[in-house]
Amino acid sequence: MGSFDKFKIWVLFICLVCELGHGFYLPGSYPHKYEVGDFLNVKVNSLTSIDTELPYSYYSLPFCKPEEGVKDSAENLGELLMGDRIENSPYRFKMYTNETEVFLCQTKPLSGEEFKLLKERIDEMYQVNLILDNLPAIRYTKKEGFFLRWTGYPVGIKVQDQYYVFNHLKFMVLVHKFEETNVARVMGTGDGSEVISTVGNSGSDAPGYMVVGFEVVPCSYQHSPDSLKNLKTYNKFPSPIKCDPTTVSMAIKENEPVAFTYEVNFVESDIKWPSRWDAYLKMEGAKVHWFSILNSLMVITFLAGIVLVIFLRTVRRDLARYDELDKEAQAQMNEELSGWKLVVGDVFRAPSNPGLLCAMVGDGVQILGMAVVTIMFAALGFMSPASRGTLITGMLFFYMILGVAAGYVAVRLWRTIFCGDHKGWVSVAWKAACFFPGIAFFILTTLNFLLWGSHSTGAIPFSLFVVLILLWFCISVPLTLIGGYLGAKAPHIEYPVRTNQIPREIPPQKYPSWLLVLGAGTLPFGTLFIELFFIMSSLWMGRVYYVFGFLLIVMLLLVIVCAEVSLVLTYMHLCVEDWKWWWKSFFASGSVAIYIFLYSINYLIFDLKSLSGPVSATLYLGYSLFMVLAIMFATGTVGFLSSFWFVHYLFSSVKLD
Repeated sequence: MGSFDKFKIWVLFICLVCELGHGFYLPGSYPHKYEVGDFLNVKVNSLTSIDTELPYSYYSLPFCKPEEGVKDSAENLGELLMGDRIENSPYRFKMYTNETEVFLCQTKPLSGEEFKLLKERIDEMYQVNLILDNLPAIRYTKKEGFFLRWTGYPVGIKVQDQYYVFNHLKFMVLVHKFEETNVARVMGTGDGSEVISTVGNSGSDAPGYMVVGFEVVPCSYQHSPDSLKNLKTYNKFPSPIKCDPTTVSMAIKENEPVAFTYEVNFVESDIKWPSRWDAYLKMEGAKVHWFSILNSLMVITFLAGIVLVIFLRTVRRDLARYDELDKEAQAQMNEELSGWKLVVGDVFRAPSNPGLLCAMVGDGVQILGMAVVTIMFAALGFMSPASRGTLITGMLFFYMILGVAAGYVAVRLWRTIFCGDHKGWVSVAWKAACFFPGIAFFILTTLNFLLWGSHSTGAIPFSLFVVLILLWFCISVPLTLIGGYLGAKAPHIEYPVRTNQIPREIPPQKYPSWLLVLGAGTLPFGTLFIELFFIMSSLWMGRVYYVFGFLLIVMLLLVIVCAEVSLVLTYMHLCVEDWKWWWKSFFASGSVAIYIFLYSINYLIFDLKSLSGPVSATLYLGYSLFMVLAIMFATGTVGFLSSFWFVHYLFSSVKLD
């Protein structure tokens, strides 16, 4: 391969990384062709707030209900786990038909409980989330000359001790004219137009449109009581309604009804259907994101490279000096050995709690494999934002399938520790199948009781609990046991040196070895703390995160740094004749989880200042604990396996009698 060909490959690779960093995605569903006059039905999702992080059903507040009754839309496992509850709504449009002053309904006089609940939801800054043709409603506000983008609109607002509700909605639907050649090209086949979903019964020659945008402007408007008499749903309000988002007039009062109206305007747009999600996925401060991520990657790679070079040169020099000696000199040198050579008879001595270590390493392989595969699929665009819950569903699916890897690694490591003994492998496989899932199940169940007590849609229904338990014991556990069986049949790793019967005494250390282990987590934390801010903002501040290309790069670098840090710490411990390296190598890289948890607490105190109530704070800390445990298992496994490989390589490279 010539130098020019190599250059082209590098350019192609850089371009691919740049595209992934900009959030490439696949559309996720077929476009719907609507003809003029076809009905468009708006759906509602859960009410959400960054103030409490507790989602609630849309119809938990006194809003208008559809005439045909409230019906749930099709939901996948990921949507249910995320707290999404998508239902039908009374908002109904006709394609390319502008309408104004459309009367929706007038509620019954607000009871004391409804009045109190509305005030609470307004105080807690709850947002109403609407969906049209799978697109969330988007709202633009102007602040200090900049346009801010929000998903959904607030339930209401408080002005001078008076509560106002947004009861008139001004919708703008962006549509793009259906172009058969373009859609066929999007589908990747000349016959693509044959599979486009068509709504309506008109002839195929009628002009059609696709929904490419959905915007909403909420207003608070005081309707005249006399004008509301004898009005039915979808009737035209008799007087003009002026929607001014800068003023509010519909104050809510106990024992008084609230009237709801809307208007809709269709605007033809140049946005193509495959690009209609771009407005939602645009990331604020992209240049800062690029600069900070690349700067972090370069600094950490440089530091890790220096550490690795120094480390490898030291080991190689020790080995070269020893190999140059003749047998007589070697025998004499054996009596004067120092450092890692002195622990040759103890370095492979079985660690304390070997079954627990094997289970944690097996679970770490499963979690790390799930994360890598999921992020790769997301970076390639397969976890489309148009398919809500796909990311969570994919993570759950990959986690269960990778139970085979967890069982295999755990049992094979168990047999290696005990020099090929098969005894106890079933118990180890069961531990790998139940240890981390059991901890996760306990945390999520505890948090779910809090959500149930708050009547939040974020609570996992009991039926879904049963489904999750069945998935665990009917799919994940059997696959882990199958992996354990394969690990029991696979040949164990032979130790290059024999282990003495009597353990060598570890000399007193100048400093606590665990202090160094805990401090080692700072270097891996430095690789991800910037990306961690964007992830936390996505999880808790309602911002969209879809730059999985960045995340994939950071994750690969994190794996490399964790391996290097654990190698260095293991070598340092062996040099001071501390042969108990097994657990220390695991926690040297796994200690990054401590710093992530401390960062989470810092984020709660300084960034989530508005997070109100002990329930919200407990949920935040509970989910953070679940996240850092998974990270500890994954990063600890990387450190342990790399250290095990290094120790095996080190003592098999030189013959020590």
